[in-house]
Amino acid sequence: MRLVIFDADGTLINSQAIILEGINLTFREFGHREPSVDAVLATIGLTLDLLFAKLLGRSIDEEIRAMCVYYKKCHMGLLQVPRFQSQLYEGIDETIGMLASQPETLLAIATGKSRRGLERMIETFGYEGKFVALRTADDCPSKPHPAMILECCEISGCDFSQTVMIGDSNYDMQMAVQAGTKALGVSWGYQSVEALVQAGANAIVDRPCDIPDAINQILNR
Repeated sequence: MRLVIFDADGTLINSQAIILEGINLTFREFGHREPSVDAVLATIGLTLDLLFAKLLGRSIDEEIRAMCVYYKKCHMGLLQVPRFQSQLYEGIDETIGMLASQPETLLAIATGKSRRGLERMIETFGYEGKFVALRTADDCPSKPHPAMILECCEISGCDFSQTVMIGDSNYDMQMAVQAGTKALGVSWGYQSVEALVQAGANAIVDRPCDIPDAINQILNR
């Protein structure tokens, strides 16, 4: 058996609009200048407290914890606004269906989203029962710590050598390297191909339909 672990934001779904708006609203509420889009995109994948700490250039403190609470409240409100709805990237649904139909392949998700946010995403897109393991910011240390991947492997019973982490950020690639699994980068997400390669990606795909072949290639090397 082999295990294919997906990141969520920037890999399965395009959630950039709602994340940027929530962060901007939070920064304004706490009297901070809004961060640049590039700065925010470079932090997506981290847990929310580390994301704010990195953007502000300091350690996690009481204000950052309060900002996390405020952001989550903003996020819930923005979910009701049509233009902030997250969408699957084109071709992702077909690719998930193809991989899920393979008897030798198990699927999992490792994400910086909250457990509630991930469960909402799965329900929205009808992915109940598709993933054997789900690991979130509520379950494990933040990426790039390898705990999310290690626990997905343990739950699924799959060996590290037959596991691929798929993501759009350097944190996903670094997590895979630390866990001893393969790392497959996607070019349609929030970070550059160069950043993915530097972080240890074994391969890069430009389209979701290329994922199955890329998995076969990097696991059979």
